[in-house]
Amino acid sequence: MIQEDSSKRKIGKGDNRQTPSLGVARKLSDFTMPVSVLKLIPLSIIIGIFGAIIAIVLLDLIAVISNFLYYQRFDLTLTSPRNNTLGWLAVLIPMGGGLIVGIMARYGSERIRGHGIPEAMETILVGGSKVEPKLTILKPIASAISIGTGGPFGAEGPIILTGGAVGSVLAQFLNLTAIERRSLLVAGAVAGMSAVFGTPIAAVILGVELLLFEWKPRSFIPAAIASIVADAIRHWFVNQGWMRGEPLFPVHKMVALGTTGLMDAVVLGIICGGMAWVLTTAVYGAEDAFRKLPIHWMWWPVLGGLVVGIGGLIEPRALGVGYDTIADVLAGNIAVTALISLFVVKLIIWAVALGSGTSGGILAPILIMGGALGGLLGMLFPGKIPTEWALLGMAGALAGVMRSPFTSIIFPIELTHSTDLFLPLLITV
Repeated sequence: MIQEDSSKRKIGKGDNRQTPSLGVARKLSDFTMPVSVLKLIPLSIIIGIFGAIIAIVLLDLIAVISNFLYYQRFDLTLTSPRNNTLGWLAVLIPMGGGLIVGIMARYGSERIRGHGIPEAMETILVGGSKVEPKLTILKPIASAISIGTGGPFGAEGPIILTGGAVGSVLAQFLNLTAIERRSLLVAGAVAGMSAVFGTPIAAVILGVELLLFEWKPRSFIPAAIASIVADAIRHWFVNQGWMRGEPLFPVHKMVALGTTGLMDAVVLGIICGGMAWVLTTAVYGAEDAFRKLPIHWMWWPVLGGLVVGIGGLIEPRALGVGYDTIADVLAGNIAVTALISLFVVKLIIWAVALGSGTSGGILAPILIMGGALGGLLGMLFPGKIPTEWALLGMAGALAGVMRSPFTSIIFPIELTHSTDLFLPLLITV
């Protein structure tokens, strides 16, 4: 948009046009394209490439660790730990992972703890968008160890923080301004999410809702370019079955809900809001409980790993990233009793592990718990179509916990390529 400098415009006699006020001019300037953004475009392309590579390497590292420890084999295929035959010995694996992460956090960087997104927000809000360079190495390694040893987390949070760290470090190396550092940090973050899930639009919207705090070309364009490039790299290089060109969670054509179904979506939205409160309270409660322990926080992830290991014996589907579990929930392949068990166990081990200060993402666990809740309620709602309600439950849980409504609508659609539930998604979210 080209903005006219109203302060220099001459208005002659008989000219009835009014000069815009300074406030209007400033408001219009929010939608202009500063020339300084042009230099960020090639940097955004580079960050998009690195974001995709980081995502692929981290997921492969998780696969290697998980396959070696749970199945005693070397394999790059991302496999759930749920089919292991180790019995009680499996409890030692997440405990060992927690010990390594605790040591890395104490003697490497305490900022590797957590699920990534709050750390990225804190860096933007109070840290001048400056990330420690060593975080680009320590965070993905710690997350791979935590998740590969059975931690009930997704890889997307650590990848978001790591991608953001790459963007921030590059901006610091080039001595860019704070706003430009923020733009490149967010570009790296959304590139990582786009590469993991194959959801370039939802990744950009998440960046806008949670990290950018504005919708201006100076911030939006670098993020969009990095997300597009990362998604293209994902399609180009990765041939593994779980990351091919099809959606990450393909589903059958879903049934459009009638008027009664739309009213049920209101009920589901209210319940998902309550569930989000339960999840948040559980995590904060676990954090408070760990702070009361008379031991150094370095040892907390070991205790969290103990709870994860025991939970894995009760409900093996609750272990690991759980992408296969999400697919099963959306396909309606899990029985009612198993859905209840999955929801309860996943909630407990996720809250305890996250409260212990280990490293891992929260998007995948939220999708699992929201899908399980939606699938259960779908059995009660008229029509009994649990797959549709599982998808709506995922969206509702994501909106309640993350407080990112637009992302929560677009994200499930890009994950499944199902466009039949736009209105129910809007209502539930």
